[in-house]
Amino acid sequence: MIITTLLILNVLFWAALLLEAVIGYRTIARLENIDIDTHFGPLVSVIVAARDEEAAIVESLQSLFRQKYSAIEWIAVNDRSSDNTGQLLDNLTKENLQLKVIHIKKLPQGWLGKNHALYQGYQQSKGKYLLFTDADVIFHPETLSKALYFIQKQNVDHLTISPNLFAKGFWLQAFIAFFLFGFSFFKRPWRANVDHSKIGMGIGAFNLISREAYEKIGTHKEIAMRPDDDLQLGYQIKANGLRQRVVTGISYVKVTWYETLKDALIGLEKNTFAGLHYRVSMIFVAVIGTFLSHVLPFLTLFTTNALQLFLSITTILLIFLLYRLVTRRMTSFSLIHFIVFPLTALLFIYSILRASFLTFKRGGIVWRGTKYSLKELRKRQ
Repeated sequence: MIITTLLILNVLFWAALLLEAVIGYRTIARLENIDIDTHFGPLVSVIVAARDEEAAIVESLQSLFRQKYSAIEWIAVNDRSSDNTGQLLDNLTKENLQLKVIHIKKLPQGWLGKNHALYQGYQQSKGKYLLFTDADVIFHPETLSKALYFIQKQNVDHLTISPNLFAKGFWLQAFIAFFLFGFSFFKRPWRANVDHSKIGMGIGAFNLISREAYEKIGTHKEIAMRPDDDLQLGYQIKANGLRQRVVTGISYVKVTWYETLKDALIGLEKNTFAGLHYRVSMIFVAVIGTFLSHVLPFLTLFTTNALQLFLSITTILLIFLLYRLVTRRMTSFSLIHFIVFPLTALLFIYSILRASFLTFKRGGIVWRGTKYSLKELRKRQ
C-alpha cells in the first residue's frame, strides 16, 4: 500500500507540474524571436569577473567587442588570478581602448571573491544599465541590442538570459540536462516573470539590471557571502518589489559549463549546500524527495503488481514529457539522454551528499582557491 500510495502521489505531482510548466514556459520569451529596430540606446556597463580564466577570457571579451550595440563600456576585473589572466587583459586594452581593467590583489573580509569583483566593477562604472557576466561566456553580436530593447520595452528592472550550456561527452550532457530539468523542478523559473510572485531568478552568464534597481537592492553588499550570487540577485529584485524577466537565448549566449563530469561535481561543491540554506534537514528533504519522485517509478517497473506497473508507466511518461519540454527550451541536447534519467538522478543525489559532506568536513567551502567558513556563510546568508 505504501508503494502504491507513493506512485499515485507521483502521478498527481508530475501531472500538476507538467501542466504548470506548459503554461509557464509560454511566458518565457526566446531572444531569437525578439525583433529590434535600433542598435542605439543608453550606456551599458559590461562587468566581467575573472579569476584564472586564461583559457577563455580572450575569446569571451572579443565576442563582447563585436556587439552591434554602440553605447558600451567594458570593465574586466582580474580577481587575484595566479595564471596569465591579468596579462591577457592588459594586452586586450591595446586592442580596445574602451576596456578598463581592474586588478584586485587582496580580498577583504566578509566577501566572496566573485561578488567583491563585480562590486568593484560597479564602482568604476557609469552606465545606466549594468551587465554582470562571467569570463567564459560567448555572445552573439546582437545579444546586447536585443536584451536592451527587451528590458526597455517590457519596462522591467532586471533581465536574465538562460544560456546554451555546451558540453562534450554523453554523461556530462546527460548530467547537465538533468540539472536543468531539476532546476525547473525546484525553482520554477517561469514564476519570475509573474510580477506578483515572490520567486526571483538570476543566471550568472547574463544578469542585466538598471543601475537604479541595483542600488535599491543594496548592490552586491547584500549578497556578499552568497556563492549562488546570480540567483540571489534575482531574489533581491523580487524582495524589493521590482520587476524582472527570464528569457532563453540558446543561439545568443553560450557557456561551456564544465569540461568533464568530475569538474561538474567539483564545481557544485560551492553552491549545493547554499541552495539548501545550509540546513541539514533540507539535505534529507532533497535526497529523499529526489529518490521517491525521480528514481522510484523506474524501480517499480519491475513489479508484478498491475496497478503499480500502470502507475509507474504513467509517471515515467509524464516525466518524459516534462523532460522533453525543458530540454527543448533550455538546451540543444538530444532526448537520448533520457534513457539514463534514473542514473543521472542518483548521480545528482550523490552530488548533494558529496557537496554537503565536504562542506562539513572542511568547515566551509573552497572556491577558486579561497576558503570561506561555514559559520561565516551561515551568518551572512
